[in-house]
Amino acid sequence: MTISRRTLLKGAVAGLAATAVAGCNNGAANRGAGEVIYWLWDSAQLPMYTECAKVFQQQNPQYQVKLEQYGWDDYWNKLVTGFISGTAPDVFTSHSAKYPLFADKGQVLAIDDYVAKDNVDLNIYQKGLADRWIGADGKRYGLPKDFDTEVYFYNSALTDAAGISTEQMNSMTWNPTDGGTFEQIVARLTVDSKGRRGDQPGFDKGNIKVFGLGSDGAGGADGQTSWSWFAATNGWVYSEGQPWGTKFFYGDPKFTETIGWWRGLTTKGYMPTLAQATSGVDQTSAFGAGKYAMTPNGSWMLGTYANLKSVKTKLARLPQGPNGKVMSMMNGLADTIWAGTTRSEASWAWVKFLGSQTAQDIVAKSAVVFPAVAASMPTAEAAFTKAGWDITPFLEPVEAGNVFPYPANPNAADVSAVMTPAMESVMGFESDPSSLIKANDDVNQILSAAS
Repeated sequence: MTISRRTLLKGAVAGLAATAVAGCNNGAANRGAGEVIYWLWDSAQLPMYTECAKVFQQQNPQYQVKLEQYGWDDYWNKLVTGFISGTAPDVFTSHSAKYPLFADKGQVLAIDDYVAKDNVDLNIYQKGLADRWIGADGKRYGLPKDFDTEVYFYNSALTDAAGISTEQMNSMTWNPTDGGTFEQIVARLTVDSKGRRGDQPGFDKGNIKVFGLGSDGAGGADGQTSWSWFAATNGWVYSEGQPWGTKFFYGDPKFTETIGWWRGLTTKGYMPTLAQATSGVDQTSAFGAGKYAMTPNGSWMLGTYANLKSVKTKLARLPQGPNGKVMSMMNGLADTIWAGTTRSEASWAWVKFLGSQTAQDIVAKSAVVFPAVAASMPTAEAAFTKAGWDITPFLEPVEAGNVFPYPANPNAADVSAVMTPAMESVMGFESDPSSLIKANDDVNQILSAAS
């Protein structure tokens, strides 16, 4: 989603506080009180949630569920339009970057009373996931449905050709001074147009055939699939009050030196420039074409990488950083009820079911995402193993407690509107990493004005 769309989304929602329950017919004249409209954006998840709806309706014949799926950008634009027109879905899949603003504007329903009334056990979820859906106001706005972490996807044919073992790939270290064994491996995997590697004499960084490390851009305000683990293992945190950022630290020396080192991989020719990375060919496609030896990405991309039939893809742990840990951002989705629904009881029944082990066992068997219910994970592991994946690198930071949350606040769109161009300016070599100090001041001014 571009900055302009984020800004438009934020601006549109900003005026919605009075419309949460105004004109909310939601098609009431055309369907029964027990029919729930449910939206999601991931087409890969449509089959498993269709199965969930079938089981739910068998158990609850008084209710029906109608599923609708839209692509990411259309999804959020249509959702805001639905808020305004009073035709939003009863229940929709939500993201921790989005729901804080919706909650702040009264567009999503707090479910605390329902949870208490039905004695929902919040301890069945992976540690910390349920708390991600408690807003800044202390109210709960969803039940977890899945979770994700990050790893490196790598082309094993290219690592074999470079003489790099599986053990080396899974024991990488990094530091902001010389990059550690991570940078050594990235250099070794980078090949110029004449077949010389990044660690060999005569290497031509201006004519690269294979980049050791892929990129999908500058990372924006969160760096979830690019720089987040480097910064975290260098002792940096996004903000005070994490994940509800009240004061951000993008100007912290720990952050600016991390970004300076990361940018240096481009200077050395090991990673594509920002212009190359955003030229129109996405990171995964470039990996599938053999242009990138390894790419960082999240667990939700396992299915996409599995479809790259010309590449034998394996998974590697994120590198251990200066703090001695392997750390990953841990995020997850939840199902949220629109505050304007006229079918609150039916909507809650569906949300409660989706948050149950019964539903998440169905999700687990699909080998698409990781279920939020801890007891469903063995089923998911077996399904992913059958699909050819060893997902251990995704799970180790979770089991060790070395995870950090996606940064969330109601002003996320404004934070992104500042940090996205600031990071692009740095990664495009238009500005020095020290310029992030000013960007951080701008972010904190926004938060101060909004409080």
